[in-house]
Amino acid sequence: MVKRVRHLWNKTTCEVMFYLSSLPCDAARIGRAIRAHWGIENQLHWVLDVTFGEDASRIRTLASPDNFALLRRMAVSILNRETSKKRSLKQKGKRAAISRDYMLTVLAAALPE
Repeated sequence: MVKRVRHLWNKTTCEVMFYLSSLPCDAARIGRAIRAHWGIENQLHWVLDVTFGEDASRIRTLASPDNFALLRRMAVSILNRETSKKRSLKQKGKRAAISRDYMLTVLAAALPE
């Protein structure tokens, strides 16, 4: 059981979460494992949802969900490698869709050196 208390300027929230684990009963080690899990969630899954609306995707049949998930992850990786413009991934994606020159810049950034 993990109890999280969050203090904001106008309110305090308390949340209790329960986890199942085969780790030994060591609070520091379990805490690191929980933070590592949420680090992955916050880094990649949040980006996929905000940039591509992955949680709202209605693709559900056969291998399509896995294929599109792979394509989205590849797109995030490629867009992250393009560094000539300081923009969000969503802005880079939209610009690449509009401008063929910028799309080629993005694709060139994905090539191995």
